[in-house]
Amino acid sequence: MRVTSSMYYDLLYKDNNNNISNNLFDVNRQISSGIKIKYAKDDVRTFAETMRLDNELVTLNQIKSSTESGYKFSNQSDTVLNDFSNSLSETKTLLINAANDSNSDISLDAIAKDLRGLENHFKNLANTSIGGEYLFSGSKIGTKPITDDGTYMGNDGKMSALVSSGVRQDYNVSGMKVFLGEESRVNREVTSNIIQKNLSAKYPDYTDSDSKKDGEDKNITPDDTIRDLMGDSDNDIDEDNLKHHFYLRGIKSDGSTFNKHIKMKDDQSIQNLLDEIGKAYGNTPDVDLVNVTMNSQGQILVEDKFDGSSKLEFNMVGATDFDQDDGNDDADIFDAEYGADAGKITNLDDGETDFDKIIAGTSNANNSNLYVKEFVVSPYASSDANQKLDALNYDNTYFTKDGSKLTSNVTQVLKNDNSFISSSTKLSEVADLSQGTDKTLDGTSFRLVGNNIAGNTYDVQIDLKSSDNGGSTFSLDTDGDGNYNDGTYTIYNMNDPRAAVDADEMTYQQLMDVINMNITNNLPATDTADDYDQAIKDSKYVGGTNITYDGKLEFEDRINSDTKASLALYDVNSGDFSKDASVMTFNSNDGITVRDAKTDFFKTIDDAIKAVEAHKLYPDGKKGESRNVGIQNAIEMITNLEDHINDVHTTVGANSKILETSLERTETLELSTMTLRSSVIDTDLAEASLTLNKLNLNYEAMLSTVGKVSKLSLVNYL
Repeated sequence: MRVTSSMYYDLLYKDNNNNISNNLFDVNRQISSGIKIKYAKDDVRTFAETMRLDNELVTLNQIKSSTESGYKFSNQSDTVLNDFSNSLSETKTLLINAANDSNSDISLDAIAKDLRGLENHFKNLANTSIGGEYLFSGSKIGTKPITDDGTYMGNDGKMSALVSSGVRQDYNVSGMKVFLGEESRVNREVTSNIIQKNLSAKYPDYTDSDSKKDGEDKNITPDDTIRDLMGDSDNDIDEDNLKHHFYLRGIKSDGSTFNKHIKMKDDQSIQNLLDEIGKAYGNTPDVDLVNVTMNSQGQILVEDKFDGSSKLEFNMVGATDFDQDDGNDDADIFDAEYGADAGKITNLDDGETDFDKIIAGTSNANNSNLYVKEFVVSPYASSDANQKLDALNYDNTYFTKDGSKLTSNVTQVLKNDNSFISSSTKLSEVADLSQGTDKTLDGTSFRLVGNNIAGNTYDVQIDLKSSDNGGSTFSLDTDGDGNYNDGTYTIYNMNDPRAAVDADEMTYQQLMDVINMNITNNLPATDTADDYDQAIKDSKYVGGTNITYDGKLEFEDRINSDTKASLALYDVNSGDFSKDASVMTFNSNDGITVRDAKTDFFKTIDDAIKAVEAHKLYPDGKKGESRNVGIQNAIEMITNLEDHINDVHTTVGANSKILETSLERTETLELSTMTLRSSVIDTDLAEASLTLNKLNLNYEAMLSTVGKVSKLSLVNYL
């Protein structure tokens, strides 16, 4: 075969020129664009790796943005809680100053004014927002969390940031935890609110009322005797007779209720009485379930040894009959003279609560020789219109009225975990089922009494029965004869078909429906499910019964701003020591709470300030507001708030640290990924420049060779 010039051309120039030109174009494009490839077809492996890294960068950018937002939110919360801690320290300092006996009323008023200023500061801190989002509203970030009266309006919702693939970290702490949180390590403590004096020191000669002039004003101590506490009418110490009676009622830390009748002698010590109170709460020689002590004011303190329970309650009344020559002991509510009423605490209603009047002979009581000792008093009037001594009240008391609202004072909490109830909570989940019929509410009855919104009286008995016994009902006594036979209505369940609800299945919502129908005077037209539902619906137009943020029952009159209504709800066994204790307590005249596992931040602040405003160093139910905690207790309560806020602050600080670390890690990963992506897709300019120079040399060499070949071919041609 003859070799032609065109063959030389094709061999030396055409293919090489195309290849070199393409390579030169690629290198120039890489240098100008900064990336190695433009299309997937250029390098499938590089393109796929680049896309994977791009996706990872997008994810890291999202994580970074989410973490940054969460960190800013959490860090701001951290700062605000630090201010809370500092302000609480300032509050405590002011209270300690207020506790100084040298303070005048003017000084205390000035301190109280400063404390009110701090209270407003706390509310402003609680309502801190960032970028229009409130820090402490839970997930309701657009809702102002704290109202002017200290009510929490947010929720318990959590918000979280994406800190890595599939992993989220909480960055907020809700106001429910900050202002209403629960401290599982805290022991509930309650105290009586009557200052107890040593009557023997006050009256050196009990037979002579004038001996008071030579007496001493001393508070009772644990080492004093029962005679010192309860007094006497002669100068003989009775070492034989158990003539002093104490009637103790309350709730233990496990939610079980109890009544206890304690009998004491003259020469027994107050410490003996405290020990007996401890036994009633379950103390044994080996294990104490409560600590029962007495403060310097002669007030009894009961401290729960179980952490995290909010159930413990205390109420006690003492009684001594100074005239038993008639053969009766009027202080013993079980005395035969009381006949069919034996065992009822109201048997002491004719007694005198002021010992000075008994000694001076100026008592106007029906039984001026019966001394009734008060330990706990409250402003809650008895639901029994015939009862005269408020000290005898425990749980048959009226809800507190405030304008259009009636609110109970006992928080309803679940037995198993101490959490607040909801409307769907069953009564059996809160009640003490060891009372009445064992392990069931079957046979339990409640009294519901008061005035409806029109000012007319109502008297209702709610009977809880099992389905086997016909189910639960409520009955009316409209003529006041004590018989609930003036109308009976079924409390319907929501099953199909509808029937009377089983006692152990009845919920708080069903109880509240019964309350609402009676207090608004909207009763079913007939005893049918349809009319029952209609009555509930109609009642809600004029009134509403609900559960407050802190687990209490509350009725609101929707017609009248100053309601005429009143409400008391209690076990029919209430006040009867011959029967089982109440299975449930809704409202009570109990000891003042000094410490509790459940926090109510702004109520605690308000109670502390009120103690200073009332100029009360200790609780004193005989002066001013009977439920005032006193400055000394207020100091302890603020200390508990400090501990609670510090715990929350620790949680927020930990969240901020995790978010900060996550942000740093994400930024490092983002940088590493960008570097890796750069190594995959970005042009190495040095390498590209060398390649360009090499291609240029190759191209020039090719052109030179082609030129020489072309000259040789012309010679051959000639």
